[in-house]
Amino acid sequence: MPFPNVGETAPDFDSLDDNGAALKLSEHRGERIVLYFYPKADTPGCTKQACSIRDNYQLFRKQAVTVIGVSPDTVEDQAAFKAKYDLPFTLVADADHSVSELYGLWGDHKITFNGVEHTANGTRRSTFVIEPDGTISYAQFGVSATDNPGEILDFLDGKTPA
Repeated sequence: MPFPNVGETAPDFDSLDDNGAALKLSEHRGERIVLYFYPKADTPGCTKQACSIRDNYQLFRKQAVTVIGVSPDTVEDQAAFKAKYDLPFTLVADADHSVSELYGLWGDHKITFNGVEHTANGTRRSTFVIEPDGTISYAQFGVSATDNPGEILDFLDGKTPA
């Protein structure tokens, strides 16, 4: 599936959260959502990104935003990641990468690690802001783990264009 763009309706999905409970995106209609995708729980970049969101979580809540993280990990891996870093938001287990595929984020992509470019296969770190009516107002593909939380907050504060 292609990467969804600003103005389009966010693709609906049905998966399991970090507690093993069913989570359907459409059940969150009426909420403003930050849906962020990351490659793997408890790795350096993904931990940095998640902990930055955690550390700024009150700013996200001040904007009345529900944060949902998605990675191709199991329910157990997501639960352990959430507990280890005391993450206050929901994580979605996408072990079959169906959610990442639905958003056009699964496959081969280039990453730079320690200054060396590599080809990786997996989920591409990306972020969406989904408005209460289900439309996407912000869509960024291949974001920086370090910069992304601040960029999202800037967007929510009206400081950056979609």
